[in-house]
Amino acid sequence: MGAAFLLSSLGIAQIRPTDKSGINVFESKKVTDSIPFDGIKVDIGGSFTQSFQSLKHSNTANPNSKWDGVIIYNTTTHLIDETKFKYVDQNKLTPLVAGFNTANANLYLNTQLADGIVLNMTLYLSARHHNETWVKGGYIQFDKIPFIHLDLLDKVMEFTTLKVGHMEVNYGDAHFRRSDNGNSMYNPFMENYIMDEFATEIGAEADFQYNGLLAVVAATNGEIKGDITEVAPVDGATSGKHNPAFIGKLGIDKQIGDNLRVRLTGSGYYTAGSISNTLFGGDRSGSHYYGVMDYAAPSTSNAFSGRYNPGFSDKVTTFMGNLFVKFHGLEWFSTVESASGRAKAEITGERKATQLASDLVFRFGSDENFWLGARYNTVTAGVAAATPYDINIDRTAISAGWFVTKNIMAKAEYVTQNYNDFPASDIRNGGKFNGFVVEAVVGF
Repeated sequence: MGAAFLLSSLGIAQIRPTDKSGINVFESKKVTDSIPFDGIKVDIGGSFTQSFQSLKHSNTANPNSKWDGVIIYNTTTHLIDETKFKYVDQNKLTPLVAGFNTANANLYLNTQLADGIVLNMTLYLSARHHNETWVKGGYIQFDKIPFIHLDLLDKVMEFTTLKVGHMEVNYGDAHFRRSDNGNSMYNPFMENYIMDEFATEIGAEADFQYNGLLAVVAATNGEIKGDITEVAPVDGATSGKHNPAFIGKLGIDKQIGDNLRVRLTGSGYYTAGSISNTLFGGDRSGSHYYGVMDYAAPSTSNAFSGRYNPGFSDKVTTFMGNLFVKFHGLEWFSTVESASGRAKAEITGERKATQLASDLVFRFGSDENFWLGARYNTVTAGVAAATPYDINIDRTAISAGWFVTKNIMAKAEYVTQNYNDFPASDIRNGGKFNGFVVEAVVGF
């Protein structure tokens, strides 16, 4: 039987919508009566974000002159033409002007394969980090297991969802409210957290939901892609093994009456040593603040402007607590995070990083189509060096937005971010950026 192609507005119940109705959705809601299965159906969707920014930045770092020229030989004298030597200060920030950024785009292919079984695949069509089309990941999700006829299994699946594939790591709740390249619909602000917890890894996840109670257990390969190559151990640091990562989450998500919802969760992520772990640097799209605190103009090589990666690329132990409260149109979402880890060659022990974030959003108007919001985010982290030291970054953002329709959104933000305690040799020493960003978003 041939596949039937549907408009995304018809929807596949188990997959989070990419329009307004996907806001404040966390784990997929348990589906007991999915769309009646009468053949394979493919749900095609897309997300697009076009941004305009007017940001300025400054720093107080010492000059860092390095060779950035081209050696050209004089074909007549056969000597180096010394006028072509060029040394530049790589601690000098690139000048920024107001203007449009390249648009971001996502493509979604969601397929209902059987009763209670769907397949998701997401592609980045245009992104800062990858200009070419790039597969974010894909997974198969089971809300039923119709091919095994067992009463006990059917009973378990009434409150269980299983996912298997190369998929977004379900650590914490902040990743449910972040911008994901072209999909900026869920985020009432322009950017994600300073320390952005996002990665796609190969593994399996089980979600248990019953009467507002939530439990998640998952295991992955601990890396952003498959890797079967042997890595030499480093004495005093890594064993050189590709160890799995284990993820857990416990929480409660209750609707109390018609106007109050409370969600409280605690999450953990652990790997004994994954060699190339990217939990804090696994985004293949890039920051929505372009060029800030960078020496070079925005490109695929410096796609994460304004973020901070603590560099825990091998061993990682991290915990996150999240509180979400919605009362009428008022939303409060807060994050407390404590992480420790190391890179594969670090022999001085593990470093620590902490992150705090809290945002308050007030939605109002017909169907809460307008909002005003404010967010504060701060990170303190230890830096690997001959003499280790701590740095601090803080950000304040104020936003406003409008859902023109359920599929079209416009938002604006004023942001200011400060870099504290970076050494004078670091381009971020005394760093600061601030200004306005505006985005137009479409999701269907």
